Amino acid sequence: MGAKIRAEGARKAATAAIREADRAEAEAWSLRMEGYGGPAQPSPSIGQCLNGGYGFLQVKCHRCDTEASIPLGCVRQPRDTPVWKLEPSLKCRNCRKGSFAPPVHMIKLTEEREITPYKWVHPDEEDR
Repeated sequence: MGAKIRAEGARKAATAAIREADRAEAEAWSLRMEGYGGPAQPSPSIGQCLNGGYGFLQVKCHRCDTEASIPLGCVRQPRDTPVWKLEPSLKCRNCRKGSFAPPVHMIKLTEEREITPYKWVHPDEEDR
């Protein structure tokens, strides 16, 4: 009985330690990207970012300088995919011309959405 209780306590402590390690790795990568602009490799996986509490990836378009926060939980990739592998598939929707869309670069990981997805306009102001 005592061994079972100790095992449960050890499991909880291990889970908390893994979460803290994932958070530290995501924070270090985010600081490196924001402060120095890279290198993007090595990076934490999507699952590590989500486990550590970093649920959004902030990106910026090379052409129009539009910034966006992408929710990592909605990315259709396996959770063990490194974050740096997402960059080639991210494209700007604002300055798309036909089938060409300029690439974006990653800025940092954030815990909450820092940038609203679309500019909010009041319906009365739209007609003016």
